[in-house]
Amino acid sequence: QVPLVESGGGLVQAGGSLRVSCAASGGTLSSYVMGWFRQAPGKEREFVARISWSGGSTYYADSVAGRFTISRDNAKNTVDLQMNSLKPEDTAVYYCNAVLRIDSEIPKFTSWGQGPQVTVSS
Repeated sequence: QVPLVESGGGLVQAGGSLRVSCAASGGTLSSYVMGWFRQAPGKEREFVARISWSGGSTYYADSVAGRFTISRDNAKNTVDLQMNSLKPEDTAVYYCNAVLRIDSEIPKFTSWGQGPQVTVSS
C-alpha cells in the first residue's frame, strides 16, 4: 500500500466547481490505476472515477460523467479530481485509492485517508 493524503474540497453552491487532490506520502503512484471514491452521509462508499497508469484512459460513474474530470501527474505523484456543475447530491467525503484493475471499480488498498468534505448547497 501507498499512504495517500487528500486535500481540497469545501463548500460551494449548486452549479459551482471544486477540486480535490491526492498525493502519495511515501512510495509512487505511477504503477497503479488510480481512482476517486465518495461516501455521502448514511450511504455506502461508491466509485466515482478512475484513470490508467499513464493517464491516457479514464472512466466515470454515470452520475458524474460529463461534469467531473480525473487527472494525474506521475512526476508529482498526484491525482486530482476537478468537479464542475456540482449538485447537492455530490455532497460527500471524497477519497482517493488505487483501483484493483483497469476495468474495475473496486478499491485496491485497504487503508483510507481522511478525505476532504465536499458540500454543495442548493
